[in-house]
Amino acid sequence: MHQLRLFFTALQFFTRLPIPGWVGFDPAWLNQASRYFPLVGVVVALITAATYALAAWLLPAPVAAIISTAIGIYATGAFHEDGFADMCDGFGGGMTPERVLEIMKDSRIGAYGAIGIICMLGLKLTTLAILPPPAAIGALLVAHPVSRLMATSLIWRLDYARAEGKAKPLAQKMSGAEFLIATASAAIPAVAVVSLRWLPLAALLAGVLAAAVATVWLGRKCVRRIGGYTGDCLGAVQQVTEVAFYLCALASLRP
Repeated sequence: MHQLRLFFTALQFFTRLPIPGWVGFDPAWLNQASRYFPLVGVVVALITAATYALAAWLLPAPVAAIISTAIGIYATGAFHEDGFADMCDGFGGGMTPERVLEIMKDSRIGAYGAIGIICMLGLKLTTLAILPPPAAIGALLVAHPVSRLMATSLIWRLDYARAEGKAKPLAQKMSGAEFLIATASAAIPAVAVVSLRWLPLAALLAGVLAAAVATVWLGRKCVRRIGGYTGDCLGAVQQVTEVAFYLCALASLRP
């Protein structure tokens, strides 16, 4: 029952989805809930993949990709997209760690953030639109939990860069066992997608490898620029690795 409460706590923190009233809330649960970050990704993946499948049955694939992405953004409240834009602004416009953190904390979006989010969403939508529908559904089911696992790895390995912040409750160190739970949550849909042959194994492995490389690169950049990570950095890693997975899936399927 406690583990179920932790999952619903993570779901409430990272999405707009309603949770049962009996769950309650304890601030201490937030620190333990990060193990279920990828499982929240599974829920978002099921929503977006089901939306894409229904839309693609009635409409062309590019329209289905846009509708699916819009529903995913609505379900999460653009939580990760906002973090990506803030990191673009902070890392693009700040010269010192203090200035980078100050810019990232500003709720207004700047030129770097606007350009970054437009390019990122354009790349995501174009890639999903070109993928064959079964492959697009499989990619959605895998990319969402895997990208959240990559973001969780920053919590596992790095230090939090702020004294306070929106990710501070999740910013305590994760144990290896907790990260193993997170990894298992991301692995389940990956195994299912390969078993159903919606994506070839080579595409999945290439996507996971690209996501891991992008995570290491972004993590090193965060440590070098601000001495650790923030909630915006987690959102940026999630978005970048999600797109990286889609690109690898497309590259693996095309001759």
